[in-house]
Amino acid sequence: MNTDMSGHTEVIASQDMTGGLSVRRVRLQVSVGPDAGAEVASSSETLTIGSAPGNNLVLTDPTVSRFHAELVRERGGYRLRDLESTNGTRVDHVRTMDAFVVDGSTLAFGNTSVRFTWVAEQDVVPLHPEPRFGRLVGEGPAMRALFARLARLAVTDATVLIEGESGTGKELVAEALHQQSPRASGPFVVVDCGSIPAELVESELFGHEKGSFTGATHERRGAFEAAQGGTLFLDEIGELPLAVQPRLLRALERRQVKRVGADAFRPVDVRFVAATHRDLRAAVNRGGFREDLYFRLAVGMVTVPPLRAHLEDLSLLLLHLWEETFRTLGLPPRPYTPPGAETLHQLMSMPWRGNVRELRNFVERSVAMSGALDAAFVQGSAPPLSAQGTPSVRVDLPYKDAKEAWLAHFEETYLRQRLSAAGGNVSQMAREAEVDRAHVIKLLRKHAVR
Repeated sequence: MNTDMSGHTEVIASQDMTGGLSVRRVRLQVSVGPDAGAEVASSSETLTIGSAPGNNLVLTDPTVSRFHAELVRERGGYRLRDLESTNGTRVDHVRTMDAFVVDGSTLAFGNTSVRFTWVAEQDVVPLHPEPRFGRLVGEGPAMRALFARLARLAVTDATVLIEGESGTGKELVAEALHQQSPRASGPFVVVDCGSIPAELVESELFGHEKGSFTGATHERRGAFEAAQGGTLFLDEIGELPLAVQPRLLRALERRQVKRVGADAFRPVDVRFVAATHRDLRAAVNRGGFREDLYFRLAVGMVTVPPLRAHLEDLSLLLLHLWEETFRTLGLPPRPYTPPGAETLHQLMSMPWRGNVRELRNFVERSVAMSGALDAAFVQGSAPPLSAQGTPSVRVDLPYKDAKEAWLAHFEETYLRQRLSAAGGNVSQMAREAEVDRAHVIKLLRKHAVR
């Protein structure tokens, strides 16, 4: 077993030869504040600090926000992130929004100080014996630890909240949970909360009666009823309007829904899974998401790691996506040729802001344009510059492909800059760009922009 005190993790052999992840524990001990002397020791991947009861370290200091900050375990140790708290977070007397902490660091949340230390004890996190779970693939410890957690949750009927950056495969996680559950023979219903106009969300979720509003020419069952006996997956639940959240909370707690315009409730039997790329705890602090709904969703918590955190899976993912692409495009299968060392090095060095979705785009474009994996076809790679410093046209490609590559570069560049200027607010970006919000969301997903 590793005795290195740096906080790194390693894979160790277990008796059943499936392996395990050896993880050092850390201790958070309150040194100053109303809760002085309180402490918690844990090896959890994420530790949250705040005044709300669901945090790992609960503080009674009134200057501490409901969800004040979190510590996230990464390869080099723990990273501290402020969750848009009211009074800020400090590390060794320096205010920060995001910083790594070291053994002995003093963390300050409002008027409370907490000492961070490593302890000698280690815990072993189980790893899934197979490098896949449903349509998810990964042979490294990060993904196999995720698969093991999913396997435990799948056999239960617990509500699950899936967190992760855009493009990490959150819908595939929800689908795998459904397929491996006792409800697998029932329907799997997906609702994208980010693409439904606010005025239609209630009808989409709960259904409506004929004549209940202008345009309701016939009765319609909602997503809850459609998912009867199966799983309802609400993607991007962080986009759900605040006004609808009490009705969703009631439906989750009582397993009853009432259609828009109806007088009576209908019982529903569904397993509920939600996903978001936003931090719902920060949204709770801002007043944009109900705290009671957050706790009702976060019964089973799953965090899907970004691609950059498990690049050891890149070769396996390329093979998997290569085979999947030919099936998706309806093309005859073609033998897979692994990328050369130089191309693989280029791919391993990329930030992959769009995660696996961006990687899939790269594979599909490579198949469509050249039939071989080539780093030149990574989505968003800028066309080479001409001598005048302007992007040049790929005259080595057929006209259609060259035009597509140029258009893709323009679209992604425009989307990223517009979204950044709008502070990440998609609705504001759509208004300023004078483009329909639903089409903007479609483009953002196409180019793996978040």
